[in-house]
Amino acid sequence: MTAGDADSGNGLGPQPIVNRSVAHGHAGSSRMGNANRAKSRPELLGGFDGLNFHDQRFANGGNQFSVEPPDQGLCAGNGFIMESVNDVLAIYSSAGNKLVGPVALNSFYGYAAAINRSTGAIGPELTDPSCYYDAGTQRWFQVVLTLDRIGTTSALAGTNHLDIAVSQTADPTGAWNIYHLPVQNNGTQGTPDHHCTGGFCLGDYPHIGADAHAIFLTTNEFELFGPGFIGAQIYVISKQALASGAASANVVLFNGGDPSIPAPAFTVIPAISSGGSYAGRHGGTEYLLSSDAVFYNSGTSTTVWLWSVSNTRAIDTMPAAVTLNVSPLTVQQYAVPSSLAHQKPGSTPLLDCFATPSCVSLLGYPSFVYPGPRDLAVNDSRMEQVSYANGKLWGTLDTDVLLSDGSHGSGINYFVIDPNSSGIFANGTLALPDANLTYGAAAVTQSGRGVIAFTVVGPSDYPSAGYASLDAKIGAGEVHIAAAGAGPWDGFTGIPYLGGGRPRWGDYGAASADGNTIWIASEYIAQTCTLAQYLTAPRFQCGGTRGALGNWATRISAIGL
Repeated sequence: MTAGDADSGNGLGPQPIVNRSVAHGHAGSSRMGNANRAKSRPELLGGFDGLNFHDQRFANGGNQFSVEPPDQGLCAGNGFIMESVNDVLAIYSSAGNKLVGPVALNSFYGYAAAINRSTGAIGPELTDPSCYYDAGTQRWFQVVLTLDRIGTTSALAGTNHLDIAVSQTADPTGAWNIYHLPVQNNGTQGTPDHHCTGGFCLGDYPHIGADAHAIFLTTNEFELFGPGFIGAQIYVISKQALASGAASANVVLFNGGDPSIPAPAFTVIPAISSGGSYAGRHGGTEYLLSSDAVFYNSGTSTTVWLWSVSNTRAIDTMPAAVTLNVSPLTVQQYAVPSSLAHQKPGSTPLLDCFATPSCVSLLGYPSFVYPGPRDLAVNDSRMEQVSYANGKLWGTLDTDVLLSDGSHGSGINYFVIDPNSSGIFANGTLALPDANLTYGAAAVTQSGRGVIAFTVVGPSDYPSAGYASLDAKIGAGEVHIAAAGAGPWDGFTGIPYLGGGRPRWGDYGAASADGNTIWIASEYIAQTCTLAQYLTAPRFQCGGTRGALGNWATRISAIGL
């Protein structure tokens, strides 16, 4: 979601763009959080703070909007770590030294600035970054959703596309090629016509995966100018063409909204294969996972859906021979989380500023008193990151759990699946009795040892970066804290004068396997400051640790396995 900055004096910005949900309802759970908090963390090799709200807002000479939530895109390989969030990226060495960035995504993709603070001209809207290092081709792949404007105004043109950046070598600090895949799916620019109201569909929430032959991009397709959901879209793209820098690449599209597909297609996440190991059956196969609890009024389900795209080696020569299949798997019941997450009380200068007329007048808004610390949003039960490793498929999603005080919270349901037999190696819920675990993302080494990364937040916990081990035999291990939060979340989403809606956190985390090391990235709060410090010059920045409208940060950690 984007909004203009009060500290710029320009008021509210463009129409908000949100990662939408089709959730029909929420259901309470009787499953109690029972994981332990680890007293030590021997697996943690080290870590460093990644990108934060201040980096995002003041990149490109400050010609950026304030953006919340960050949406974590992380990938690692060949001695590098690349992190991209809404709407900025950075590249680090494996020692944690920043080599590139922060670079605004608008600049990286060759567009005009998100907003020119001198002229008021507005550039394209970029959102939902994801990235992947492919060991087979030794190339880096990065994708964002881009929405075009009408000229330099804030009005949306309707056209939108997935922009795909591909490194020209194994070094991500070098040159990149940029490809554009139209996803408005209204019959223009070579797209099919899915008959969206207002003439334009939206390719929301893009995620990336790969097998030996193809790159897979998936979206949740909504009507851009209406409330309708069409169905997840699966794009199969020649990996060799992209990796070689070809002028164009073959693309096959499967429309999850087609009535012939016997599955509810929402947030169909393609598997990432680390280490150059891919599923070779049926001429090359990519596996994907999705959940369906959001489609039911009960908000619960005992089914996840196993998707497979087969004969992927045909993408370069006979793309029409690529095939799609989907089948249901019976799993432990999971539920759409039914409440927001409480957080530990602390300094919240943005909240305090709104309650202080002399302060809020500097922001350019009327005074508005609301209690704090405010609750923050947890994820729905959509599937998160999926990995293919050691011949197995690994996935996670958020689920409703019952906390020890009788309230409802969020935990993480995990799955380890045999994609050949549809058997389940491990399936359980990772949850604490006194805190929420949310936006879980799992990565797994080729030897079959994994890590789930997530945010830990509760009445006794500031938003913190956490993780747990994941194994096909014993499931998830103890909850570790990679970096404890320093204060409460204090951002602009959910405030009526700044866009209202949900108090956003997430929309997704990330983890990436590189040999026997797994790199994880989670959103957390790395700073705290008082209202007096917030008003000290340079005003609203608390010594360069936050911006006027937000204080999110990210933590990048290395876990040895």
